[in-house]
Amino acid sequence: MNTTHLIRIASLGATVPCTEGQTILDAVREAGYEMPFSCNSGVCASCKGRVVAGRVNPGAAGDHTLTAEEIAHGAVLFCQARPLTDIEIEPRQIEKTDTDARRQIDAKVMRIDFLAPDVARLKLRFPAGEKVKFRAGQYLKVMLPDGQSRSFSMANPPHQNDGAELHIRLLDGGVFSQRLTQELKVGDLLPVELPHGDFYVREESDAPIVMLASGTGFAPIKSMVEDGLRKGQPREIIIYWGARTEKDLYLLDLARGWGEQSGLHFVPVLSEPDASWAGRTGLVHHAVLQDHDSLADKHVYACGAPVMVSAARSDFISNHGLPPDAFFCDAFVVAKPRSPALAC
Repeated sequence: MNTTHLIRIASLGATVPCTEGQTILDAVREAGYEMPFSCNSGVCASCKGRVVAGRVNPGAAGDHTLTAEEIAHGAVLFCQARPLTDIEIEPRQIEKTDTDARRQIDAKVMRIDFLAPDVARLKLRFPAGEKVKFRAGQYLKVMLPDGQSRSFSMANPPHQNDGAELHIRLLDGGVFSQRLTQELKVGDLLPVELPHGDFYVREESDAPIVMLASGTGFAPIKSMVEDGLRKGQPREIIIYWGARTEKDLYLLDLARGWGEQSGLHFVPVLSEPDASWAGRTGLVHHAVLQDHDSLADKHVYACGAPVMVSAARSDFISNHGLPPDAFFCDAFVVAKPRSPALAC
């Protein structure tokens, strides 16, 4: 017989059941509440919160993602931690699921083109009259026929809400990658669910912003920047975009154009440049470290490969004074069978 433990959420005065082996995040979401999360694999720390009473198995991922001080104060990753007794938790943010905010609709394929040899741009149009609300930086899920899903950040800003622009890294053997290149055509319908994600600019702060992207992690950054330009974003923003070669910076001219706007700066970084490249080289998060003696007064938004996100979070917090709660991220974890994670 499976054991059921209770999870008390003191801030809401609510208690939810958690079956044996179930993560805290899954149990809370199954009960109809939303907490911040992204990668669901212990990389990004978006789901970080405290266990204030009871015992849990925290999972090994937290040892690499959380600081020793955070762990000492009861912090766990809710996507990894599993209750061993009844517990009480203190999430950074939690609310009852808004059933009207998220919807599943059939989107029409309007355009498929290639921004780089291994990056496709998929433009979708929502049904006439469907104006979907989302925040810049959030993602949608493409629902697959076998019940799985694949999640992709929306590159278009929220005022362009009659459709979605997706930047998709094409992966060998990727289920959706193969469908995109071999089967999908203009006019086809794709069932999508949106919006999802906790990766969006915290507009209540006036802290200067460092945006950090690797590869197609540029997509939500594009949405954020274009939304900020439309709103007259007053905060200083420095955008770092890292890739292997110049061709992998697939919208380089667009990003360089942002750098001509007041308060915006753009820094491209290549890890494997050819002899003609005159710009910055190395790891993209190292460029941030080189440019900033301290990040104590900044907000950082990082999106892309898990190794980049994890390294940036660790180095920025441990060595450059970034407050742990000032690091916001989306880690593009490659999807595995039956696991709806970000990327392929």
